[in-house]
Parts: sequence; structure tokens; C-alpha cells
Amino acid sequence: MSNKMNLNGCRLIIKGGGEMASGIAVRLYKAGLRAILILEVPAPSAVRRTVSFCEAVYDGEQQVEGIRARRAQNREEIAALWRQGIIAVAVDPDWELLGQIQPHVCVDAILAKCNMGTTLTDAPFTLGIGPGFTAGVDTHAVIETNRGHNLGRVYTEGAAQANSGIPGNIGGYTVERVLRAPEEGITQTHRQIGELVRAGDVALSVGGAPVAALLDGVVRGLIRSGVSVIKGTKVGDIDPRGNAEYCYTVSEKARALGGAVLEAICAYITNQGYNGPCPIGETLDISHSLRHKAFLIFGGS
Repeated sequence: MSNKMNLNGCRLIIKGGGEMASGIAVRLYKAGLRAILILEVPAPSAVRRTVSFCEAVYDGEQQVEGIRARRAQNREEIAALWRQGIIAVAVDPDWELLGQIQPHVCVDAILAKCNMGTTLTDAPFTLGIGPGFTAGVDTHAVIETNRGHNLGRVYTEGAAQANSGIPGNIGGYTVERVLRAPEEGITQTHRQIGELVRAGDVALSVGGAPVAALLDGVVRGLIRSGVSVIKGTKVGDIDPRGNAEYCYTVSEKARALGGAVLEAICAYITNQGYNGPCPIGETLDISHSLRHKAFLIFGGS
């Protein structure tokens, strides 16, 4: 791996391609990071599919806010997509591409509420999104995902707040807006994302059992048909605000997490030997140690 890095040349792997992971990818892409690879499982189960790059696993390509992602089969295809300014999505549940791509930054945005195997050695700089990670132990830094005062805060010590188990408040509703599988089975959708529904309308079924909306609103998210789920799995999301436009754009929470990841990456790069502003007309080339100590990220010594 090269020991030179700047923001444009940063190779980034994001584990997970769901709503929050995709929002992070969108924020980073808009900030100038172009070499982004998303690693996914063979059958992703995103609910907010219209803003989730993991849909490229099924459809070959996905766009979120005009940013394209395309499925890639190998390192050569990934490199070709990057040259075109396209985010790459690969099915790689065992993360074998980590060794082939050798990213500068690895972000675990699976949001499993526990660490599924991410380590400090996955990349020179690693980030864990949400609970399940301890900064300095599992990853170099951790991002807070709990709504409230600390949402998007970057921790270089300790961990994010524990999972509250309560969905975020939207339009005065929390648990009522989330649709969950009543039993184990295969999903079959009966409504479309962006469609208005009333309380009692059946949005989908799981194993033949109907799942009805508990309130009036717009279907903001709905798992795709044909996915095997267990009882209690989140399979839908009703937005009581009733604005269909929100179904097709990154949420405020995902944007906040993306901004936090960008902050952490920029701080990491800045602390890799940058000693002042680059003279006008010269090219900035930031050197960094491949195993730089995590406590330098935010000005430690």
C-alpha cells in the first residue's frame, strides 16, 4: 500500500449498504471521496431501499440523490468503477476484499448493535458506527448513533450509547411507525415505497401473515419481496408526515453520521504530518504512517 494519502486518494471500504451506511457514503462522495467500496451480504434486507446502495446487489445498480453505485465482482471491476466516479458494491460477507483493496479507511456501518468482527488492523484508520465498538479496542474511533445531543459525536475513547430499542420520534410517533415481522417467513409486499396508507392498510405479509400500518402516513420504507426474515425483524416504516419526497432522500440522521465520519477522516489525515497550509500553486501531499496511533486523531501527542 502507498504511504501517501490525501482526501481524493483515500480508498474507503464501508461494511454494510443499508440506509445509514449509504447516507455516509453519499456524504463522503459529495465531499470528494471517490474510491468507495461497499461490502454486503448475498441477500440484503434494507427497509429504506430507495436510499440504500445495497439494492445494487439485486438490481446491478442503484442511485441515491443522483450518486451511482454499481455491483462489482472483483478488484478489476472495482477499480474500473472508481475511474468512472461510481461507487462499487460487492457481495463479500467474509470481507475478503479488505486484503485485496487495502483501504486507508474502513467504516463498519452494519449497525448490528455488536461488533461482527471488525478490528483495528482492517485499515490504518477504522471507524465503528453505533454501539458494539470500543474506541482503541475494536476501532480507532466510534460514532454516536443515538438521537439527541450527542448524535454524530466522534469518540476516540469509550463507546457509543447502548441501543435504546426505541425508534426515533418522527411526527410524534416512535414504535407505532415501524412495521415488524409477526412471524418467521418470506416477505411479500402489497404497497410501494412513497405510497400513502391509512391505519389498518396491509403493507406487506410475512409467511402469509398480514402486516398492517398502525397509523396514517406514507410508506417511507418497505423490505423487498422474497426475503426470509425472523419474527420481530423490521420490515417497514410509515412516515406520519406524509411527504413522499422524504422517501427518496438521505435522512437527517444519516447525514449527521456521514458528517461525523468525514470529520474523523479529515482529522486523521490532517494529523498525518501536515504542518501548515500548502503554498499557493503547490500540490498538497500528506504523508501518514500506516499504523498511526489513534490518539493523534484529534491533536493528541
